[in-house]
Amino acid sequence: MAGKRSAGLLLYRSTPAGVEVLLAHMGGPLWERRDAAAWSVPKGEYVPPEEAWDAARREFEEELGLLPPEGSCLPLGEARQASGKVVTVWAVESDLDPERVVPGTFEMEWPRGSGMRGTFPEIDRVAWFAPHEARERLVAGQRVFLERLAQRLAAAD
Repeated sequence: MAGKRSAGLLLYRSTPAGVEVLLAHMGGPLWERRDAAAWSVPKGEYVPPEEAWDAARREFEEELGLLPPEGSCLPLGEARQASGKVVTVWAVESDLDPERVVPGTFEMEWPRGSGMRGTFPEIDRVAWFAPHEARERLVAGQRVFLERLAQRLAAAD
């Protein structure tokens, strides 16, 4: 059986101070007090034959409650996470207002072993970061996408 696959969109924008990227802080009680390595590219799982690009756009809408931005995209390729999941990401230039985000939810047992179930946001906030700030917040297996974005933007200059 093939491993799990996930796809997402990394939004970026140009500001007077330089490029910024939009990251999502993972929701739920396991992540609420963490900042370092607790943020992610908005993404989600898919199963072929669904195409990665279609999944990235669907998951963006499910996680942020907003239509994915239109416009040209920069393919940033794939990266294997520590869990073995393969993540595929595209960068899209857009200036999304974080205040407009309406996150999707998930349900889980909490506290663990209690038998009680709670509903939690998939992401509890999104924010724009300069790449050096994003790097420390992003889960380790996704940091390669920041490097690839910088390379693609530098090559376009």
